[in-house]
Formats: sequence, structure tokens, C-alpha cells
Amino acid sequence: MNLSYWELKNWFTNIDFTIVGSGIVGLHCALSLRERFPKSKILILEMGILPQGASTKNAGFACFGSLSEILDDLKTHSEEEVMQLIQKRWNGLQLLRKNLGDQAIDFKPYGGYELFLKDEKHTYNDCLQKLPFINDLLKPLFSNDVFAKRTNNFAFQGIQESLIFNPFEAQIDTGKMMNALLKKAISSDILILNHIEVMSYYEKRDCVAVSLSNFSFSSKKVLFAINGFAGKLTSNQVKPARAQVLITEPIPNLNIKGTFHLDKGYNYFRNIDDRILLGGGRNLAFEEETTTKFGETEIIQNRLEKLLKEVILPNTEFKIAHRWSGIMGLGATKNPIVEQLSEHVYCGVRLGGMGVAIGSLIGQELADLVK
Repeated sequence: MNLSYWELKNWFTNIDFTIVGSGIVGLHCALSLRERFPKSKILILEMGILPQGASTKNAGFACFGSLSEILDDLKTHSEEEVMQLIQKRWNGLQLLRKNLGDQAIDFKPYGGYELFLKDEKHTYNDCLQKLPFINDLLKPLFSNDVFAKRTNNFAFQGIQESLIFNPFEAQIDTGKMMNALLKKAISSDILILNHIEVMSYYEKRDCVAVSLSNFSFSSKKVLFAINGFAGKLTSNQVKPARAQVLITEPIPNLNIKGTFHLDKGYNYFRNIDDRILLGGGRNLAFEEETTTKFGETEIIQNRLEKLLKEVILPNTEFKIAHRWSGIMGLGATKNPIVEQLSEHVYCGVRLGGMGVAIGSLIGQELADLVK
């Protein structure tokens, strides 16, 4: 970098906290640090033009898990662990709403639904049978039943008779949410630099040397909030997981409203601006989708279009307007990693595809690690 004296002095000197990643976690971490250390110098480094992973690329689901997802989690997690996960997701959503306000994130409490395809009869019956058990399990948290059977009033085809409805689920506008977060960070005197990738770091006695592609600087503390990209710099317990998404052109008289889950959460869709946004299909090619490379694949895009034509919009003409992908961070369990890596280095990663729900809380917990 050909940096001037002014650039070095104002952006890369006397830095108290360097946060790597300007997504939901990184920005909430920075805002929490600003509250605790009002006179500190806080720098956020982002390798993308916008937050690079999933924060500006997700579907905007304000959710904490569909019925089949929760039952699936209970196969690998204890009841206590699943309850703690749902509690964190719910608390995180409330924190996000409190920090930004419902209007700023375009929060719409339309509720969420789970659909079961015709060939998922076993899963469908299992969910119906265990629905009362899950409601009893969640009642201490929500004080009411979370899941209930609903009639298919959306003209979906090729699915089991009933949908499972969750009144506590909602949708947000992901772009508005991140724009509001960025504005709040900038107004809080937090420096944000984009298109800068951290290559490595080296811990010294009283600071951390941070190496960029052709430049290095020192920071008293470094906090990593890079989720799906964490493997290289912080933890091999985090594996990237690409999520592919498409969105239609506006559809006249669209009567679908809410957030919808299929196939244990591997597929999902919602309404937005008279369009249908549909994503998922990672379970068709787990190995290929364990990547930090953005892009779309034919097998998954074909599956998404098939769902649109045969299940979601079977009697409606539509055109695909746009396709994209995002990178999530997953692991052997769905518990996030929020830990101190060394004397001056910390990380908050592995959000398990629930960044909207828990990102704000993980950012706060990450900041709280700093003493």
C-alpha cells in the first residue's frame, strides 16, 4: 500500500480494537465495544465491497428453527442444548429489534410455515406426532404453543395435507438491516475499511501485528467475526457452507405471505416486493457446497426452479430475475464459538446458518470477552 502520513496517522495508528468482518457479528461487536470503551479507537476491516459472507446475502428470516429442524437437532444435541440454542436465537432477534427498531429492518411478523413434500410422509407424520412434545418443551420460553397445524391456503401442490405454522416467526429486509447497522457504526465513530483482507496475524507481548496483503500494522486487540471464512485464521472447527438463492420478477396478485421451510430447513422461501425469494438445496451436494467460493451450480438451481414450478407457484407464470450465493459457517454442532484464542485475540464464529437470529447476540458476547 502506498499510504500517506495522514492515512497512517488516522486509520492505522494507536488502534485499540481491530475487528475483522463487518457483518452482523462484527458491527454489533464494535457497537458493544464503543459503549464500554467510549474513547477507544475501533477499526473494522472487511475483505468485500460489502460484508462478504452472508450478512447481506441471506433470505431475511427472523426465525429460530422449524419443527423438523428442532427434531433433527435433538438427534445430535441434548434437550438442554437445543433449548439453549433456541433461547439464544430468540434473544438475539429481540436484541436486533431493540438495537435498530422494527421500522429500520422492515420487520413483518407474518409467521412461518413448514411444508412437507409428498415423498416426506414419514417426516410429516413424525412431526405431527411429536408436535405436542416440542410445544411443551418450548412453553417455558414462549409461554404459548409455538407450532400448530394449518390448512394449505396458498395453493401449494405436491405437499402433505397440512402445514405447520409458527406465529413467532417473522421476516426482515436484510439490506435495510445492514444499512442501518453500518450507519449506526459510522455515527458511533467506528472506522470501516472495505476490500482489505487479513492474511495473518502475529501476537506480540502487548499487541497484535496484523498482516494485510502488502502492509502490516499493530492493534492492541483483534476480534475475528468472519464466520464461514474463519477456518484459515481462527478455527478448523468451522466449515464454510455455500447457500444458493434466486428471486423472481414481481408477480401480479401474489397471495403468498410469510416465511416457509421445506426439507428440514434445507430449502426455504418467502415473499418480498411481490416476488418469491427461494434458496437452499445444499443437501444435494454437501461436498461441493463446502466452499468459500461464491457462485451457482446447475444441479441446485434446477432443483430450486423445479420447486417453484411444481410446488410453490404451480399455476403461475414467473421469471427468474436474479441469482446469488452466500457463505455460512457450520460445524459438528450448532453451538456458536465465542472464545478468547490468546492474550489479545478473540473470535465469534460458527453461526450455523442462523446469523440473523444470533448475530447480534454473538457480537455482544464477543465484545464482552474483552476485559
